[in-house]
Order: sequence, then structure tokens, then C-alpha cells
Amino acid sequence: MEECTYIANSGVKRVLYGKPRGHKHNRLVLELSDGKTLVFSEATVANIVRAYITVHTHPVRRAVELVAATPPDRKPGYAEHQLLESAAGEKVEEELQKIVDKCSKIIS
Repeated sequence: MEECTYIANSGVKRVLYGKPRGHKHNRLVLELSDGKTLVFSEATVANIVRAYITVHTHPVRRAVELVAATPPDRKPGYAEHQLLESAAGEKVEEELQKIVDKCSKIIS
């Protein structure tokens, strides 16, 4: 497994969200207390929010997996690379636990 970093609220120095000048789409910038900066596209943020809402509001589902894919029926103007929900089901919850258990680096 590659390096795993757990980032708590205390590990986040600052979050910026909006449309940079000259760009068509929003970006999310996450500045960490260790000096690293992560920049996410609007589409990535939207997919993460969709996964969060799905799990948070569903009466039974406890986890979801989004997988990078190029849909064959992609609509014109939509990104070629998309994060689509897989059919992993309950296995996702188990995989989350394994990853979190192995995650040793904590940014706080």
C-alpha cells in the first residue's frame, strides 16, 4: 500500500473554494498545516459531495466507492474521465477499515 495520510480538521490550515480568474470552473484548495497544498477540480469536489450526501442521508448505506471511468454514453461537454459509483456494496466498508487501520501518518 502507498503512503497513507489521515488529515484531521486540526491538520487543515485553510480552505479556498471558488472560480479562479480566467477559469470556467471552480477549484477547491486545501492548505495543510505541514505545508502541502492540494487542489481539486470542481467535478472532483462535486463527486465527493455526492458520495457524502448518499451515505449521510441514506437509511441503510454506510459506504460508497467512486471509480474513475470513461462512460461509453458520455454526453457532449461532459468530462471524459468521471468518478462513477461502483457496485462494491458492503466490501467498501471493510476496505475503508483496512486502510484506516494501516494509516500511520496524521497531520494535526
